[in-house]
Amino acid sequence: MKLTWLGHSCFKVEEQGAAVILDPYAPGSVPGLKEVHASADLVLCTHDHFDHNYEAAVTLTDDSKEAVFTVTSLDVAHDDKGGKLRGRTKIYLLEANGYKIAHFGDIGCELTLEEKAQLKYLDAILVPVGGYYTIDGKQAADLVMELKPGLAIPMHYRSDKFGFSELGQVTDFTNAFPQEDVVFSGDSSVELRKDELGKTTVLVLQAENAE
Repeated sequence: MKLTWLGHSCFKVEEQGAAVILDPYAPGSVPGLKEVHASADLVLCTHDHFDHNYEAAVTLTDDSKEAVFTVTSLDVAHDDKGGKLRGRTKIYLLEANGYKIAHFGDIGCELTLEEKAQLKYLDAILVPVGGYYTIDGKQAADLVMELKPGLAIPMHYRSDKFGFSELGQVTDFTNAFPQEDVVFSGDSSVELRKDELGKTTVLVLQAENAE
């Protein structure tokens, strides 16, 4: 399974010729990121905010390859007030050919024990770390340590080149882990392989659409 970070919370997930795009952002909505132009068999948006729901960025194919993926979702709060501040967001779980990953949307709350049980020991999780609108770097790190995925990929943060100014940087997240468990990649994509997934690795990808 191939994961590509397009920027912000937008990812492309590919398996057996099928592709899913998650959380495409609207043109000009995220400072420092180019527009998303992608093709896929399915587009999923975790919630109805402009930096997560721009389905027009994705050209959908018509060959029903999305059947490769089994998609389920959990409904969680966008904030720590039960959704009273920013509403609700989804966590999407995608399964294909023995791989299982989760995209955590704009989660801003503590998960229940039942939700954590469904999200433990996945092959990869895509988790927001920037704070302000979502959980912050420390909260995200605590969550990763509890869920123990094979791979944890941060998203929804600020760098020197892109992102909302009120967000924290990725180092607020990565500094919580032993240095040997963190990989700063020079690529925007990663291929998941079962024989390489063991102890949790934190992988920081380069945003494909960074200007």
